[in-house]
Amino acid sequence: MNEPTIKLICAELSDHLIGQKFGKIFALSRKKLAIDFRTSDGKYLFLSVEPNSPRIYLIQRKLKELEKNSRRQPPFVSFLRKKLSNSTLHAIEKIEDERIIKFLLTSVSEFGKAEQFTLVAQLTGRSSNLFLLDDNNIVLVSLSKTSDVGQQIGIGYSVPETRNAEKTKNQESFSSNGFDTLSEALDSFFLEQEEKERFKSQANSAKTNLSKQLKKQRKLKKKLSQDLSNHGEADRWKKLGDLLLANVSTAKRDGDLITLIDYFDESAPEIQIETDENLSITEAAENFFKRYTKARNAKAAISNRLLDLDKAIEKLETKLASLLTAIEENNEEFVKQYSTKQTQKPQRKNKKKPEDSFKGAKHFVSTQGDDILVGKRSKDNDFLTFRIAKSLDYWLHAADYPGSHVIVRNPNRKEISQQTLLEAAQLAAFYSKAKKELKVAVNYTQKKYVNKPKGAQAGLVSLSNFRTILVQPKFLKAENGE
Repeated sequence: MNEPTIKLICAELSDHLIGQKFGKIFALSRKKLAIDFRTSDGKYLFLSVEPNSPRIYLIQRKLKELEKNSRRQPPFVSFLRKKLSNSTLHAIEKIEDERIIKFLLTSVSEFGKAEQFTLVAQLTGRSSNLFLLDDNNIVLVSLSKTSDVGQQIGIGYSVPETRNAEKTKNQESFSSNGFDTLSEALDSFFLEQEEKERFKSQANSAKTNLSKQLKKQRKLKKKLSQDLSNHGEADRWKKLGDLLLANVSTAKRDGDLITLIDYFDESAPEIQIETDENLSITEAAENFFKRYTKARNAKAAISNRLLDLDKAIEKLETKLASLLTAIEENNEEFVKQYSTKQTQKPQRKNKKKPEDSFKGAKHFVSTQGDDILVGKRSKDNDFLTFRIAKSLDYWLHAADYPGSHVIVRNPNRKEISQQTLLEAAQLAAFYSKAKKELKVAVNYTQKKYVNKPKGAQAGLVSLSNFRTILVQPKFLKAENGE
C-alpha cells in the first residue's frame, strides 16, 4: 500500500473505529492480525506487516472463519491482550509523509488508573512491524525483533531510516473500483492476489512432484540401459567360449593373449582372444560361458523392466502435459490432485511390549482372576522384576531360601485380595528350595520397594519395606501349560 492509499484508509478507520472498545485478537499468520473493535456491523481491523505486502483495512468475516484460521498466539498478541483488553480507541493518526499509522488507546489498570498506549502499524516494506508504546513513547513490545535505531524495546520509538525511499509525488491512491468502501476494494483485491499466489504455489508443487517422478524414472532407465550394455552381447561370449574349446589343442598363448582359428568365419582367419593368463583354456572358456548365461538372463529381465519403464515414462509425460494445460486454464481441481505427494505412509508396526515376548515366566491366574507371574531362572527373575513388573504390582519371594520371584499384576492400582496374596505366596514357596517344608515364610511388598544392589548377582535384590506371610507350598495349574 502506498502513502496516499494509507492516508485514505486512515480516515476511513477513524470514522468507523474511534470510540470503540479493543476486543479479541486473531493471529491469522505470523505477521497477520485481525482485531475486533466490537463494531455494530461486525467488521474487523485487518493488519499485515509482511514485507512484500504490508497493508491495513477493515474486513468482513464470520467469527467461526477467523477462529478456524487462527494460529497459536505469539507473545506479542498475548501482551496486547493483557495491556489493551477493553481499552478505548480515541484517536487514529498517520505520520506525515510516512506509511505509519498510530492507534491511541486509553486503558484502565487493575488499580483504577487510566493508562495511555499507542499501537503503531509500520507499513514500510522490509521494515514493516507492529509496536506497542507507553505514554512516554517507549517501545514496550514489537511483533518482530529488530535492531534498527528507535525500534528496540525499552527505548523511545522513532520512524525507521528511509531506504530507497518511495516517491510519493504523483502517486495515485488505490481505486474503490465500484465498491462501497476502500476497505472492501482492498480486501477483494488482496484476496484475489492471495488466491492467485496459492494457485501458483499449488501449480509449482504439482509440476515439481511430477517432474521428480519423471526424472527418477528416466534416471532408472538410463542406469538399466547401461547395465544391459555392460553385460555385452550374449552370443559373442558363447562364440568365444566355443572357439576356445574348438582350439584347445592348437591354440597358442602369449601372456594374456590366445591366438586361435575362427571357425565361424568361412575364411578361417587367426584371431586373438584376451583372457587371464593364470587360467587354462578350458577355464577361460568356462568363464565366457558364464558371462553368456549372465548376459542372456540379464537381457531378458532388463528388457522387460525397460518396457515397463517406457510405459511409466509415457504415462508421466502425458500427465505433465495435461497438468501444464490445466495450469494455463486455471483448472484448480485438476492441479490439486497433483500438488501433494500421493505416497502412502507406511503403517507403523505395533511394538511388542516386553511381556508379550518374554518367555522366562510361568503364568497363573488366581481364583480371584488376578494374573500371577513366576520367574524361571535367575536372569528371568531380574527381567521379570525390573522390566516387566510395574511399581504398584506385588512382589513375593520365599524368605531365606533361593527361589523364583513372583509378581502379582495390579493394573487397577488397588489392594489385592488376601486370597490372591495367599495363592501367590504358596507359589513363591513351591518354586523355592523350601518346597518340601510344611510351612514357609514368604516376604511380600510392592515392586517399588524392591531394589537391585550395585554389582549384585542375577536374582539378588534388597527390600526397603516388606511384610511376611507363613504359608504351605502349593502348586497351581499354569495358564501357559507349564
